Amino acid sequence: MTVKGFFEGGVASIVAGCSTHPLDLIKVRMQLQETHILRPAFALHAPTPVPPPPPSGPISVGVRIVQAEGVAALFSGVSATMLRQTLYSTTRMGLYDVLKRHWTDPEQGTMPLSRKITAGLIAGGIGAAVGNPADVAMVRMQADGRAPAAERRNYKGVFDAIRRMSNQEGVGSLWRGSALTVNRAMIVTASQLASYDQFKETILGNGWMEDGLGTHVAASFAAGFVASVASNPIDVIKTRVMNMKVGAYNGALDCAMKTVKAEGPLALYKGFIPTVSRQGPFTVVLFVTLEQVRKLLKEF
Repeated sequence: MTVKGFFEGGVASIVAGCSTHPLDLIKVRMQLQETHILRPAFALHAPTPVPPPPPSGPISVGVRIVQAEGVAALFSGVSATMLRQTLYSTTRMGLYDVLKRHWTDPEQGTMPLSRKITAGLIAGGIGAAVGNPADVAMVRMQADGRAPAAERRNYKGVFDAIRRMSNQEGVGSLWRGSALTVNRAMIVTASQLASYDQFKETILGNGWMEDGLGTHVAASFAAGFVASVASNPIDVIKTRVMNMKVGAYNGALDCAMKTVKAEGPLALYKGFIPTVSRQGPFTVVLFVTLEQVRKLLKEF
């Protein structure tokens, strides 16, 4: 049963990750947009006003990527996404399933929300630590097309990215931003998996819908929105730290402070629309696929 839970979660995660990869790429590109505007409250001298660049929404960012790099660019780093889902999501989905089986009340068949959240925090943290090298490679491969041609890393694939990072920057670079990755994964897993189970139980418990595709889609969209709101700020910082040139930031806190000083607090919600646009479909595909895989493997 334990191995089965890991397999089911892994298959569902890989399908969801690959199918929503273009939306994730657009989100990463938007999070890396920087507006270096020194605000008077933090300036030693009165700054010269710098007009902000025109806002770039997810559609315009996507169109620019296709125009400048071709349609295939929307799937830049998809090999890293597959490896990341194989390592990170398989681990977190499997561990959550194990904890849920142990902590579910055998008489009522339910688990308190507090235990669901705790299970999500534990599973997400461990999964992120396992999958961080693939996460760093994915962010870099997704961001590479926005750099000038002379500065691009031009990784040939996820394993080439991991090999070159290890050789050029040390093995430790594979866990760059790992504290952020772990924190984000804990928040995402707790909010996504716990809220899905909670929304599903609420829908079924109140008799609003029967246990089927409609219930799975409704609970998934709600869980995706909750996860997006909770995780976007730390996701922005994680993306920038992982993609930075050596020495650009002295850790996550320095990155967060510089981002807020230069761009304002709302900069932490850059890419929120594509985050929701990606997290919603990702969560729906994830749980709908998971429920179908469970049905197929029910007899095993």
